[in-house]
This record gives sequence, structure tokens and C-alpha cells, in this order.
Amino acid sequence: MKKRLFGFGIIGLLLVSCKTPLNIANIHTEKNIYVTDQLQEDKAIDDVIQPYKHELEGKMNAIISHTNVELSKSGDNSNLGNLLADYTFEGADEWAKKNNIPSIDAAVINIGGIRTIIAKGDILTKQIYEVMPFENEIVIIKMNGKDVEGLFDYYLKTQKNNPVSHLIIETENGSLSKKLINGKTIDDHKTYYIATSDYLALGGDNMFFFSKGEMISTGIKMRDLFLEKFKQNPEISSPDDVRLIFKNKKLEE
Repeated sequence: MKKRLFGFGIIGLLLVSCKTPLNIANIHTEKNIYVTDQLQEDKAIDDVIQPYKHELEGKMNAIISHTNVELSKSGDNSNLGNLLADYTFEGADEWAKKNNIPSIDAAVINIGGIRTIIAKGDILTKQIYEVMPFENEIVIIKMNGKDVEGLFDYYLKTQKNNPVSHLIIETENGSLSKKLINGKTIDDHKTYYIATSDYLALGGDNMFFFSKGEMISTGIKMRDLFLEKFKQNPEISSPDDVRLIFKNKKLEE
């Protein structure tokens, strides 16, 4: 027993003697450099950045279209909101035709995703980035007629000005007085294809009714689609039709 303990002791000494000494790094403080107007530019870095900066500014300031009126997001039937809803419908419908999916029946987007107006005059690339700064994608929701009723119930409950395309929604005295898709009443036995954003499809802005349908991804960025649509239309003709009619709507205080 003593020999065994002695053996363990020898092994322990060998392990300690073989251990690498612990080196403690020198510790010293560094001076904080604050980014202010007084901070001098690094010319070498600036020389590298400038060509890319000029190229980006050139692309962002490129004129892609023109509008004779201000494109606004105000009101229940804003011309900018309806225009972008129409572009969403068109883009999704074009994609559907190329991918053997039935034609799109309607489109819904959210007013909160439209971040600013487009002033009267030339429309620049950067303005579309300002209007739509998010990376949302267009998706198509496949729904039966009974589940589509949830869309109309949403507008009855919220009376929110989320833009629509190919839809007419009218409410009066707490009930739906008109609900049309492509000018027709809802068929409970029909399958509908609704274009929207991935944000709304996943329940954004409390649009939980979309969860009852099947989501089909298109891979199309909304901003990319809007850029292409503005480029395709050198002179914008903004829609002025009425799609959302909230009678006796209570105004927010």
C-alpha cells in the first residue's frame, strides 16, 4: 500500500514539473477615439471609397420615372398605396403564369411598409428605397372561399387603410355591406390566390387569417418589383378608384 501511494506521489510531481508556466500578458489601456467632425480623414482610405461612392450615388440618383401629382400614403384610398398594391398584383400574376399557377385574384399590402411619399416630378431610384426600405418578399396565399371571408372580417374590425388591389370592401354600421373580388361576390367553393408580403402572410399587422391558407413563395423582393414597374412606366398614372369604403368610420383622435 505504501509503495502504491509513493508511486502516485512521484507521478504527481512529474506532472507538476512538466506543466507549462503561466504567462500573464501585459495589460495597458488604450485611448478612445471618438468619431466627430474634428476627426481627420484618412486620405488613403478615402481614395479607395470615393470611386464606389460616386458609382452608388450615380445609381441612386438615376431618374427612372415621372409623376405629375404627389404620390401619397394618406387616406383610405391613397394613390401611392393603391399603385403599389396594383404592382404587387401584377408582379405576382406574371410570376404565377410562368410557374403554372392559376391567375392571381387579388392583392393586399400594408400601409406601414410604405415609409414616405413620392413628390411630384422626376422619380429617382433612391426614392423607391426610401418608400420601401425593407427586404420583404411577395408571396401567394392559396385559400378557399370560406377562409377568404377572414380577410373581409379583418377590414370590418380594423377599418385600416391597408391597400388592396382587385378588392372592394365596404362597411356600414358594424357590418360588411359589400365584399367583392374581381368584381364578383365570394364563392365558398372556389380556390383563391391572394398576393401579399411575407410579413403579412406570417401574421404581421394581425392578419392571422392568412395562416389558414397555403403560402407559395415567389422569391421576388417587393422593392425590386417596384423598381422594375416604375422603370416600365416612364409617366406614372396613379389610380383614383375607391376600393375601401368605411362608412361611419370613427376618426382617430
